[in-house]
Amino acid sequence: MSVMVMLEVPVLKAKMEGFLDVVRELLKETRAYDGCQKVETFVEEESGRVILMELWETAGHHQACHNWRMENGLVDTLSEFVAGEVQPRIFAIRQDV
Repeated sequence: MSVMVMLEVPVLKAKMEGFLDVVRELLKETRAYDGCQKVETFVEEESGRVILMELWETAGHHQACHNWRMENGLVDTLSEFVAGEVQPRIFAIRQDV
């Protein structure tokens, strides 16, 4: 079953452009990852929050990408930009509703 993953990232306002530059490059790999159907980025300038909306073929595809990112130092790469806890949420996509 397809899933939509929403990641809410609180970014230090002074580092927003640097964060977006890094994420721009990271998302090229994410979009090419097996099972990724789409990734969109939404920026709330006033609050310094970034929302990443990802569509995946299955929760397993997303989990595999997430594991790969963790193994390759994603947390260290983004730690200087993030102002708090990242809030991931995973939603099943219901075509029957």
